[in-house]
Amino acid sequence: MLKGKSIVVCVSGGIAAYKVVEVVSRLRKLEAEINVIMTKNAEEFVSPLTFQSISHNHVVSDMFAEPKKWDVEHISLARKADLFVIAPATANVIGKIASGIADDMLTTTVMATKAPVIFVPAMNDYMYSNPIVQENIGKLKGLGYSFMEPDTGMMAAEGTFGKGRLPEPSAIVEKITEMLYPKKDMNGIRVLITAGPTREPIDPVRYISNHSSGKMGYAAASVAVKRGAEVTVISGPVSIAPPAGANMINVTTCLEMYDEVMRKYKDHDVVILVAAVADYRSASIADKKIKKTEDDMSVKLVKNPDIARELGKVKGNRIVVGTCAETNDLVSNAKAKLESKNFDMIMANDVTMEGAGFGVDTNIVKIIKRDGNMLELPKMQKTEVADRLLDEVVRMLGK
Repeated sequence: MLKGKSIVVCVSGGIAAYKVVEVVSRLRKLEAEINVIMTKNAEEFVSPLTFQSISHNHVVSDMFAEPKKWDVEHISLARKADLFVIAPATANVIGKIASGIADDMLTTTVMATKAPVIFVPAMNDYMYSNPIVQENIGKLKGLGYSFMEPDTGMMAAEGTFGKGRLPEPSAIVEKITEMLYPKKDMNGIRVLITAGPTREPIDPVRYISNHSSGKMGYAAASVAVKRGAEVTVISGPVSIAPPAGANMINVTTCLEMYDEVMRKYKDHDVVILVAAVADYRSASIADKKIKKTEDDMSVKLVKNPDIARELGKVKGNRIVVGTCAETNDLVSNAKAKLESKNFDMIMANDVTMEGAGFGVDTNIVKIIKRDGNMLELPKMQKTEVADRLLDEVVRMLGK
């Protein structure tokens, strides 16, 4: 299954290192090429010879040892890898990489690679829940690194029960396989996504807008592309990089976004409306900056077109997914919008909750369908939320 794939397994100094021997063995049976990097601390738990015998490649640990081949070893491994796996990922290694420290072969090679990297944490449960460790994990996730959740059970060293065990080798190998061969269940599906805020000008220097960062919409686009969809994003002004592989249409105002949505929706099978569109715009736009005076100033606002409502009237057999950001009565407000705007599904979040809403990399959502079924997702990365949302879309398409 993994023939032709190059995987670098990075083993750091935790007692769970012994489990990684089986991970390497299973990967070899799937015909992957395995190179193992060990920290000096890891060698206190498992002999490098063990990994060398199973991987059929020499084990790298010393940055200053004589190279086995005439190349810069950490660079060659970084370039050849299809995937890096750090298991067990100790608090020390997580902290060093999160801080940009590269002081051994493991951290140096991880810093030098452009391949996907997955951390598989294993440590004492108190250590895993430590806010510093969690902050480092959150930082790395925000930078695009992947993590497996540790298992809950008996700790090998302490004999206590808690969350921090290395997942079973079979689960780790399954995750590796999934990363190397991601789902392609959206091949041939055309997806239109709106993202970001709109800006409604008042004068040349002022505008009405909101706190939307575009992160949720861009996450949905990125995940849809990875799953094989042909994706077009109609985006308001944001300060984040566009999702690779998506067709981008940049707009500023609600009227511009409305025009593009109504022009493009017919060419797509699925429309996901994530943009935070301004409900109102200024009735007139001054051609020069409005100067401050001693008097109060009022701006007359007129209502913008409701893109979601107008699309709901003409959507035909397309699947339309709406979103709503609320501060109270989340479920009742979401269900009302689901009906009034003829959505097939709505993703709702309470922006007053910590870790949800605008400008952060995580979200906490409820996905509600027309049939009343509701999927409640705990706090997770927006890319993970997008993946779960697209799972539901794919089910509705009958794929």
